[in-house]
Amino acid sequence: MCIAVFLWKAHPLYPFLILLNRDEYHNRPTKSLAWWEGGEILGGRDEQAGGTWLASTRDGRLAFLTNVRQLKSIPKAKSRGDLPVRFLKSKKSPMEFAEEIIIEADQYNGFNLIIADLCSMTMVYITNKIKDDTNFVTDVSPGIHVLSNASLDSPWPKATRLKDSFEDLLNKYGEGEAPIKEMTGELMRNMIKDEESMLPAIYPPEWEYHLSSIFVEAETPLGRYGTRSTSALSMKANGEVCFYETHLENESWEEQTVTYQIAIAE
Repeated sequence: MCIAVFLWKAHPLYPFLILLNRDEYHNRPTKSLAWWEGGEILGGRDEQAGGTWLASTRDGRLAFLTNVRQLKSIPKAKSRGDLPVRFLKSKKSPMEFAEEIIIEADQYNGFNLIIADLCSMTMVYITNKIKDDTNFVTDVSPGIHVLSNASLDSPWPKATRLKDSFEDLLNKYGEGEAPIKEMTGELMRNMIKDEESMLPAIYPPEWEYHLSSIFVEAETPLGRYGTRSTSALSMKANGEVCFYETHLENESWEEQTVTYQIAIAE
């Protein structure tokens, strides 16, 4: 489970800004933020399946992913974390890639995938789990969006809390520079839970309660589960990309920031 809030083509300084929590079992092998694939892809990496939940490239490509809750899973499904990597390695436009992926979408368990070309400022949303389990592809409209474990902008209480708080902070800083690291800590560490969960009741009530907060912490029979890392990626109008991550390493929170430049189309 993950949750992300992002700003797209609706701010004079930040054409794109995302904050994202990755929730996973603490014992699942994971690599923290780093350049990989010959120094072309930047992001964290799931060492068990080899994929990622949020990553970008030097030539302006970006992808992020969340799982979609579902009652029944495909036993031998393809790894969803491989989808962002496939896009980042490809040369296709976001819509061309989406049209390719949607043909094979039923081979994956439920996913939300957002892919973008930040140089041309094009972004596409792909999912294989909306009503009636049909596939869906659309351009992402300008504005503030939240992606959790249902369709894009589904009004779950935790998603609404995050969107409202994000919008309030953006309004506070106006059109100027925002303290992204501080925003990340304030918004993505929120542990408010819903006593009466509005989540889809796929899991037992106690588990739904734990998952109803933006920042998740829970003990389970399979081990500790919760928010393993928090990421913030911003792109300024001049093409400067800043990728910040704080992640759990041996029960201690570590952080790092990588900055690079991309070319923006005129």
